[in-house]
Amino acid sequence: MIRHRSTVFVFLSAVLFATGGLFFKKISWNALAISSARSVIAGLFILSVMLITRHRFRITKSVIFAALSISVTNNLYALANKLTTAGNTIVLQFSMPVFVILIMAVFYRKKPSALEIVTCFAVLGGIVCFFIDSLTAGNMLGNALALISGVSYACFFIFNSREDSEPFTAVLLSYALTALIGLPWLLRTDVAATPGSELLCVLALGLLQQGTAQICFALGIKETPPVAASLISGIEPILNPVLVALFYGEKLTLLSLIGAAVVLLAVLVYNVITASKKATADAGG
Repeated sequence: MIRHRSTVFVFLSAVLFATGGLFFKKISWNALAISSARSVIAGLFILSVMLITRHRFRITKSVIFAALSISVTNNLYALANKLTTAGNTIVLQFSMPVFVILIMAVFYRKKPSALEIVTCFAVLGGIVCFFIDSLTAGNMLGNALALISGVSYACFFIFNSREDSEPFTAVLLSYALTALIGLPWLLRTDVAATPGSELLCVLALGLLQQGTAQICFALGIKETPPVAASLISGIEPILNPVLVALFYGEKLTLLSLIGAAVVLLAVLVYNVITASKKATADAGG
């Protein structure tokens, strides 16, 4: 029951993260300024939740490495987007489940199941189908940075699932670092001249797309194995442009819709089979 509930929280976090495209398209600021403002708002929100609930701050090696991992991921993603196509960037970054499986096998001696391997490549294949129209050879440096961001993203899931991890503290530290990196661009932004509708989008990015999403993620990751969590997160890059298409009228190709269906179906089947096996094991025990 706890595992099932945790999986739902990870799923909800992926859905909330995917709303980023909706809000970003409405904001005219520099990307790093948006990132900094979003991180400040989300960080203050999470800090408030931790103080109200008297959630204990905990600094450990896993917390520090998890915070560094997501900060590195965000910055590499931003750089890669400037150097190669958006399609290349998202596909290469979301090779992340493959790296989770490899790292768990090499460093933790945890052999992946056949179901995990099949689901992993189904999710990756679906993402490739979805973005195939925008895939090109691209800039090699940009492609390399995007691929490395997939490795650092995988580390984020692994460090957050370790016994000495504390996801809330890790996320809070990552926001502080991200806010500082984008602060010079935020300070150059004329916030007072920004339309109210754009400021609401900035607020939504901080409170919903990051703050609430990270709280859901933190509640779910401790009881959700890193491979499962990384596969569920594969929904995010698919749902992001789907939401933009629905709300802004952007068209999706048939191949994109097939790719989206493959990802969603693969994650659904994986979780149904895993839950069924868990229920059988509990009944037998």
